Parts: sequence; structure tokens; C-alpha cells
Amino acid sequence: MKETWRQVRLPRDLCEAAEKQYADRYGSLEELLTYLLGQVTGEEAGRLDRAELAVVQQRLKDLGYI
Repeated sequence: MKETWRQVRLPRDLCEAAEKQYADRYGSLEELLTYLLGQVTGEEAGRLDRAELAVVQQRLKDLGYI
């Protein structure tokens, strides 16, 4: 099955800061966001305890993603 994509509008300065901070771990902003959203919504989220999930969610809020 072919994956479909959606576009998301985010503040430029926020994107540039995330790209700069995580450039060594992720090849693109899309890869970073895919990983982060997978962590908080997918199978991996079930493995996180409540404290870890709260930290991840707060970081995403601070970055303006949620």
C-alpha cells in the first residue's frame, strides 16, 4: 500500500531550531516529526510509562507541535 502524506504548517523559526538541534540524528525535519509523533501515538507510546509520556508531550508542546 502506498503511503499518503499530509502537509503541516509550522513556524519557520521553530523548524529551523529543530533542524539545527537534531541534524546529526535525523536527515530531515519530516523524519524527526515522524519519529516523535510515532512515539506519542503508536505502539511505542504503550511502552512509555506515564512520566516519560508526560515529558515527551510537554517537549512537543514547548516546540509548538501539539
